[in-house]
Amino acid sequence: MVQILIVVVAILGIAAAHVVGPRIHVAPPLILVVVGAVIGMMPFVPAVDIDPEWILVGVLPPLLYSAAVSMPTMDFRRDFGAISALSVLLVLISSVVLGIFFVRVIPDISIATGIALGAIVSPTDAVATSIAKRLGVPHRVTAVLEGESMLNDATALVLLRSAIAAIATSISFVHVALDFVLAVVIAVLIGTVVGWLNLAVRARVPDATVNTAISFTVPYLAYLPAEELGASGLVAAVTAGLITGAGAVRFLTPQHRQSDAQNWRTVELIAEGGVFLLMGLELWALTVDVHRDHDGIGTAVWIGLAALALTVVVRAVYVVPVVWWLERASRRGTAMRPMLADLNAEMAERQKAPPRRPVRSREARPSRRARRAIGREWRRIRRRLEPHRWAGRGDVPPISPETARLVSHRLTRQIADIDYYRSAPLGPKEATIVVWAGLRGVVTLAAAQTLPADVPSRSLLVLIAFVVAAASLLGQGGSLAWLIRRLGIADDAEQRAAEQKRLHAHLSVTAQEVLAESELTKQYPALRQRVDELTRGADTEDYLVGMNLRFRTAFADVRRQIIAAQREALLHLRDEGTFHSALLARELRQLDAEEISLDMRLDS
Repeated sequence: MVQILIVVVAILGIAAAHVVGPRIHVAPPLILVVVGAVIGMMPFVPAVDIDPEWILVGVLPPLLYSAAVSMPTMDFRRDFGAISALSVLLVLISSVVLGIFFVRVIPDISIATGIALGAIVSPTDAVATSIAKRLGVPHRVTAVLEGESMLNDATALVLLRSAIAAIATSISFVHVALDFVLAVVIAVLIGTVVGWLNLAVRARVPDATVNTAISFTVPYLAYLPAEELGASGLVAAVTAGLITGAGAVRFLTPQHRQSDAQNWRTVELIAEGGVFLLMGLELWALTVDVHRDHDGIGTAVWIGLAALALTVVVRAVYVVPVVWWLERASRRGTAMRPMLADLNAEMAERQKAPPRRPVRSREARPSRRARRAIGREWRRIRRRLEPHRWAGRGDVPPISPETARLVSHRLTRQIADIDYYRSAPLGPKEATIVVWAGLRGVVTLAAAQTLPADVPSRSLLVLIAFVVAAASLLGQGGSLAWLIRRLGIADDAEQRAAEQKRLHAHLSVTAQEVLAESELTKQYPALRQRVDELTRGADTEDYLVGMNLRFRTAFADVRRQIIAAQREALLHLRDEGTFHSALLARELRQLDAEEISLDMRLDS
């Protein structure tokens, strides 16, 4: 009975933190950490000791899976270079640098133990990064941070596992590198299979509640076999989430997607809040243990704060060249854009009729540097599509309309990527947020407690990790809103409004095409007027009132045809990347809501 009461009070506390936090402009996770620490200090509260497996296995897979499902695959693809650079190489560099630091300041620990602790405090955390997202950080920055935090856990935990093994016996660098590559490759394969099977099975389950219940098992269906094979279960869960998120619109009904979204948000709310509340509760008990065993906590505090400062410095030094590399790639893409646009226009012509001979460009001859860049891109396209069909060097070879369509799709997407990089650059201000918003959280807490019991000064090492996570959440997380205001990043509201207007015009054309081809509009001419009124936003509440049953059925059928066509158009635009992912996601949700509302009105 007492345990049930504790759970009830904890859930109510989590809910209260999410109600109070926005009103006092403090992130709810920070409130929960402080409240947990205060409760843990009370003399009548017993020491809290949670098995880290409950967090590593019970909490992290569903949280990372849910984050992956909601992350636009278009953004993940576009910034995969930055995400992979931050989630793999930065974690390795930070772990080694911190390992050397820990060996210098903590007596009687080996370099393997130091690197193990470095791997614990190096990765940023998807749960903690949600703080940055709630504060209005630019979309591209949050995409990079979310992608990094979803993948760097695997890097850190694989490195931690290898370092722990090295504590007992010596292993080579080649062994660690091979272990990491195999862990990622096997996990991606398992996650991909589980993701597609998830969509295939759930597409055949009509009940939305049952469908959502099945979705709760997916992260574990990916995690458990990957871990049994020695791979990264977290990477497998993330991969399954990305596959599910990308294919949900095509495979699942609007009712299923709405049920999924609502229930998974509830799971995220309770799981995230519970982890941060436990963090505060455990912090005091751990402090007491270290004070008893190591004559005070001052050493752990200053080492933890110094380690956090060192991680920020290493991250800043690393992010600067990454941002320079991204900016250089963006400038190179901008220089190539006119030629790619001309080539895309040529492909549009080739789709109408295949040419009999190669066609040379009629434009002025570009610079040597631009020609080399275009040549590299053209060779890449030839290799990726149908290399055995191409001939010539710089000329556009004779190709079929179908091949021209494929090339045009790829060129359109690349041009859209170039425009995206130009409209959402990662400049000095954005780089500053990337550095400061790399918060530590639940992964650091859970991984610290997996250190073997016979490791020298284990309680001190665990408290150091807790100090790093707590200081990161309270210091970096608490000052992030001030930093964003101080940087004064420009608002892109006008640009988004113009983009939304263009997208609505595109969807309106799609609706008119459906009306022109529908036999029902010929049978019921008034349908076109009704649909036009609904498209303009007029009479949205009562557009079925006063219709007879046959007309209502015809209207519903036409609306469903339009919704299906517009949804397919949005998915095509998502594949090409010609509009902002958040805008496309919002329009898809609106179509889902309209289809659900239409079903409810007709059933009433």
